[in-house]
Amino acid sequence: MERFGPAGHGGRGDAAPPRIRLGGIGIDRVDEQQAVARVLDALESGRGGQIVTPNVDIVAAARRSSELRALIEAADLVVADGAPLVWASRLAGTPLPERVAGSDLVWSLSVAASERGLRIALLGGTPDGAARPTERAAAVLEERYPGLKAVGAWCPPMGFEHDDSHWSALVDRLDAAAPDLVYVGLGFPKQEQVMARLGAVAPRAWFLGCGASIDFIAGYRRRAPEWMRRSGTEWLFRLASEPGRLARRYLLDDVPEALRLLAEAARSRRS
Repeated sequence: MERFGPAGHGGRGDAAPPRIRLGGIGIDRVDEQQAVARVLDALESGRGGQIVTPNVDIVAAARRSSELRALIEAADLVVADGAPLVWASRLAGTPLPERVAGSDLVWSLSVAASERGLRIALLGGTPDGAARPTERAAAVLEERYPGLKAVGAWCPPMGFEHDDSHWSALVDRLDAAAPDLVYVGLGFPKQEQVMARLGAVAPRAWFLGCGASIDFIAGYRRRAPEWMRRSGTEWLFRLASEPGRLARRYLLDDVPEALRLLAEAARSRRS
């Protein structure tokens, strides 16, 4: 029961406005509240889907791989998680309304879920010895939003997606929990690949690829202050927090890709 294609069994349909093109991928022109509304409308109609939140790093990866590009395009909702994508869209004359970060969508979807009695599950997080960030994040969300129902918090071992026994165990848990929303924090492209496979198991659920959001919620990583998020400098905060892991990715890959996006946008506007 594969659910590929932007107008498949998910939230996009004939009424959805066309995506704009940036860096070779399509992005939906929605703000955060419109994204939430689209998910809720689909859930009310019994339709599931997948949300992909590309940033500059993901756009660069999609340029290099047609397989990854197809994975993004197949998502039912694609929102711009990177400020340079929003800047490029404005330069090109096809402005996106705002940045829609996966780390913000987790909270706004949880608010909506608490108000409607929806069931959520969390998958991923970074294990740290005896710490269980996924379970902690679920507890934080339930405490903050009393109407929220967290029915699963799973942090499978590395390589679980290639191990039949681990994968079957996850599928069984997902089937038994029957969540409406699943926050998947495994990093790109693993989380998107996992979401695509799990969509066939839970065709009425919505899956959000949310990167490090589970660790943020659990308090095991710090997120940038609000002013840095709004100014498009959140990446500097993350670089300062994890220089060994992120320096090469941000400085050698992402900065050139951001400049390329802006240059392409400027050329398309002139033509």
